[in-house]
Amino acid sequence: MPDTPHHGLSHRDLRSVLGRFATGVTVVTTGTANGPLAMTANSFTSVSLDPPLVLWCPATKSARSPHFVDASHFAIHVLADHQLDIARHFAKSGDDFSCGPFSTGPHDLPLLEDCAARLICERHAVYPGGDHHIVLGQILDAVSGDHRPLLFCDGQFT
Repeated sequence: MPDTPHHGLSHRDLRSVLGRFATGVTVVTTGTANGPLAMTANSFTSVSLDPPLVLWCPATKSARSPHFVDASHFAIHVLADHQLDIARHFAKSGDDFSCGPFSTGPHDLPLLEDCAARLICERHAVYPGGDHHIVLGQILDAVSGDHRPLLFCDGQFT
């Protein structure tokens, strides 16, 4: 992507400013005809309690993005502070689940173990969002663990 200015800010400058907002780190998983698929994402937020909705945003340029946009169900795993290797692994490879224990849950969803929290979602809507898709999911089930969450800020995990 070219580093073209937008209202005086280059993409690099804008990324630096937005990076000052600390976020949690998630791995989103779904089942496909070719097996389980995962993607690391920090573009996740709660939207509504009634109905219970969350959203996350896969990049349109990602080869994995169409699978998640088309998925009827997905799981969002809020990673724990000891799961940095899993975050890095699924940022690079989406179909290799050798990095940690997982099981198969409802709707054939791959479920990572030992996370800070996990949500099972049904796709509610998908919207265009510039160079990302906005995937809105309705929460069907949610569990919270005892671990502290992994955070991302200023381009670094913490």
